[in-house]
Amino acid sequence: MDLAYGPEYETFRAELRAFLETHGSEAPGRRGEIASVGSAEVTAWQAKLIDRGYAARTIPKEYGGAGHEADPLIATILSEEFGRTHVSKGVGGQGIDMLVPTLLEHGTEAQKKRYVPATVRGEMVWCQGYSEPGAGSDLAALQTSGRVEGDHLFINGQKIWTSTAQFSQMMFALIRTEPDAPKHEGISYVLVPMDTPGIDVRPLKTMTGHAEFNEVFFDEVKVPLANIVGRRGEGWKIANTTLRHERNMLGSSATSESLYEGALQVLREERIDGGRAVDSPVLRDRLMKLQAETIANKAHAMRLLTSRLRGENAGVAGLVSKLNGCQLNHDLAGLAIDAMGEGGALYRGSERARDGGRWQFQYMFQLGLIIGGGTAQIQKNIISERGLGMPREPKAVKAAAEATPGSDT
Repeated sequence: MDLAYGPEYETFRAELRAFLETHGSEAPGRRGEIASVGSAEVTAWQAKLIDRGYAARTIPKEYGGAGHEADPLIATILSEEFGRTHVSKGVGGQGIDMLVPTLLEHGTEAQKKRYVPATVRGEMVWCQGYSEPGAGSDLAALQTSGRVEGDHLFINGQKIWTSTAQFSQMMFALIRTEPDAPKHEGISYVLVPMDTPGIDVRPLKTMTGHAEFNEVFFDEVKVPLANIVGRRGEGWKIANTTLRHERNMLGSSATSESLYEGALQVLREERIDGGRAVDSPVLRDRLMKLQAETIANKAHAMRLLTSRLRGENAGVAGLVSKLNGCQLNHDLAGLAIDAMGEGGALYRGSERARDGGRWQFQYMFQLGLIIGGGTAQIQKNIISERGLGMPREPKAVKAAAEATPGSDT
């Protein structure tokens, strides 16, 4: 196996390093953070990155991107160098990482021209309206409805665990528009302006101490039928395109690499019984295991990029990214916290919290991601059933009804 990048790619890496050294101080956000969306500082940095081909690289120029061909090695170099320098790699999140590729695949030309450029430039913030109080793991059981009257939908219902809804201009939502169709066939994928009358956003504070999520209520929210992506009733198929990109985003190998490097630095600097934490046999053993997982995660991400470039179906390989990546990130944060000793109990806002409480926040946040976007248990079921062809797990209610009275079932 030849792991050399070759002169063309090393030239690109050198140019990127020179850019980051010269312009990195212009990047918005603090060390290691992804830039927030909307400010002039963010849009200026995003424009600079797109102009150099460092952000929105494969999005066509007519939709605001850099217009380059997909190249897994270039993508890897970008992740490595931005992660190494802890410089913001530009606008990320649900809009550019999930909605944009979905629209490019399924949207009308009018939808692409209206929404993709503003999203790519960092001017439009999106949230995802999928989960509901009674439809989380079984997403197809959602009940938020869209009543068709003339050229509009009138939406009623509730979404929950909606990230960034309090800041968003738009939502991509799953709405039941065909009440008489089977549950997977009666759903439409709808683009909803968040300033539409009848929308009520209520923040939900989580175990991180912050309100990353929200519950969103719809009361006769009027949306044009032109805002449906694809055909009415085929939203489940389109939603799975978005979910594929979400799982790749949540299980990003670049995030794991950045957390590994940060955890390694913590172990080198923290002291236990007069010596470095990294010299503790127990902590060093954990670090080596997590290093191996981080390297494997990166290799797996390159494998998926290559499959995508070749137009191949990644199969089981494409299903494990989110499951493995989120657990790895949680374990890396846990290692850093343990290396801090009693200081690991300090949270954001504490005077002596290391790195501004970054590790304690990441520990809680990554635990939330293990649950969000499809719990680890659900991911394992998907891998076993869709990837490995194993039989579906019997439904508990059905199994109980079929059980013989007095049996041990």
